[in-house]
Amino acid sequence: MKFAGILLILLLTRAIAQEAMLDNTGVVENPKPTWETQKQARTFQLDIPAPRGQITDRNGRPLAQNRMSYNLAMTFPSPDWSDDKALAFAIQQITMAKSLMGRDIPINQEALIQHYKNRTLLPFDLIEDLSPQELNIVAKGLTPNLILRQSYGRVYPEKNLASHIIGYVGRVAPLSTRPIENRDLIFPDSEGREGVEQVFNDQLRGQNGQLYMTFNADGKKMSERIGRPPVPGNNVITTLDQPLQKICEDILAKDCKRGAIVVIEVGTGEILAMASWPNFDLNTFVPTLKPEAFKALQDDPAVPLLPRAFRSAYPPGSTFKTFVGLAGLESGAIKPDTEFSCPTSFAVGNVVFANWKKVDAGSLTFAKALEQSCNTWFYQAGIKIGAPTIIDWTTRLGLGRRTGIPLAAEDKGNIPTDDYMLRVHRRKILKGDVANMSIGQGDILITPLQMAQAMSVIATNGQFHQVRLIKQIQSLDNSVVAAYPDRMRDQLPMTPEIIETLRKAMVAVTEGGNGTAHRAQVKGMEVAGKTGTAQWGPTGKQKTAAWFAGFLPAKEPQYAFAALYEGAPNDDSVHGGSHAAPLIGKVFKEYFALKKGAEPPKEGEEAKPAADAPVVDESN
Repeated sequence: MKFAGILLILLLTRAIAQEAMLDNTGVVENPKPTWETQKQARTFQLDIPAPRGQITDRNGRPLAQNRMSYNLAMTFPSPDWSDDKALAFAIQQITMAKSLMGRDIPINQEALIQHYKNRTLLPFDLIEDLSPQELNIVAKGLTPNLILRQSYGRVYPEKNLASHIIGYVGRVAPLSTRPIENRDLIFPDSEGREGVEQVFNDQLRGQNGQLYMTFNADGKKMSERIGRPPVPGNNVITTLDQPLQKICEDILAKDCKRGAIVVIEVGTGEILAMASWPNFDLNTFVPTLKPEAFKALQDDPAVPLLPRAFRSAYPPGSTFKTFVGLAGLESGAIKPDTEFSCPTSFAVGNVVFANWKKVDAGSLTFAKALEQSCNTWFYQAGIKIGAPTIIDWTTRLGLGRRTGIPLAAEDKGNIPTDDYMLRVHRRKILKGDVANMSIGQGDILITPLQMAQAMSVIATNGQFHQVRLIKQIQSLDNSVVAAYPDRMRDQLPMTPEIIETLRKAMVAVTEGGNGTAHRAQVKGMEVAGKTGTAQWGPTGKQKTAAWFAGFLPAKEPQYAFAALYEGAPNDDSVHGGSHAAPLIGKVFKEYFALKKGAEPPKEGEEAKPAADAPVVDESN
């Protein structure tokens, strides 16, 4: 990482200074280029843009870095021609370039004349960012006036990987057409436009170098020298684990048209993977994004530019029962041995709420109700617990609040309160609303990142580590410029006995006879989790949010996770147990196999439930 940055600077510096003749004329640092009367020479002080720092994963694997970029450019041999003569010369050179390249080069006559009048000391770019094949062709046909101009190009070596997190860069602005002045750039600079590239732009951009160019009164270059080489920007080290991020994205690509997976290290709050699908190739934006490519991304019905992991919020469905149970048990409103019936329906006033099961399951404790995800049990429990207690606990778990990751436009989700209900529905929360809330329906919205964060808090018995996406900022010599250490955001008062009850109930979801997430099992390890299925959207075009969230290993948790499968409109076949749970099972099987140096399990080799434990999907 360090060597690559230094090599790039040396290459560019040598290219800029090539054939330079060092002089002793001195430099006058004024806003305008100045005449040095003793030699009738004019010296310009121009800026050399600095290479951007790299963005890497937690182990230094590059996710964004720099490369040499070559433009085919044209120079004018004289600054004293008429506009017509300069234009005729330019057209001649462009015609030669077209013949050489075998491709069209649009001619903007006004831009050519403006450049000749005001900036003829600098080359005029004809074709940007030549491909290796084009570079080989051009090298055979260069002339004194058709040259190669070097600059920096941003490159994303993993293409689509973590594209919503890394973001991309864009040109600061085209080079000016006004008369050249001191401190002008010798080629366009870039700035972050999205993701880490945007948020940490100041740290990544570095310090410009200085190039001194001296010309005589006839406009002939007398000398050129590097006064100060550019200083590369700092490197941003993320918390991402590149292999795990890739596994998550590959599995989403294979098994999910739209969705997200988030994995957090529970002991530190570090985000190891935050995958949104579909994604996009960041190299599409290099060196600039073509209008037709951007239109294709915008018009894609799958919305590949949307970071579903943190910028989309969904109704949580039955995953929310985990938090309702925690609130009830910790508040004392219900006990581990408290029983409610699990009928096929339950009436609240004049409204009848149905269970997803078509048979009465009898009286159940919390653990059994969570295992088989009984809606009618949680309607009764939720009403007894009460909206204030549920709201208080879920809010403290970080739901309905932004996590604070350093990415723009993170969705905050929603936990409805009386104020919200008055503002939106012109009434306070009613019993029917609490019943809906108890199974994760109604106006509740949660992002996959928030869901994984809340599961991480439960996994650590109430230790709320601030989730982190950035580990540190490093200079080119690997000195730490800024660090983002583990920070405790809150300590929730969780009782060990209650957490153990909750843990066993969540394990039963994946392993119990009536569990709904058998397809999330990982061989040799207990997985604690909860499925959920919820509908949202306008009538007739409702989509399904299928969830599986939890932590593993269940007894000594290391990872908290959330998987979200976004179903197509009116597709009733999508459920948390059948669509989201398998995503997590496959992710961790492959990840643990990779860590052990083994081949990932082949399709069909995943752990299977016992014969008397059929796969069950709940419909809420």
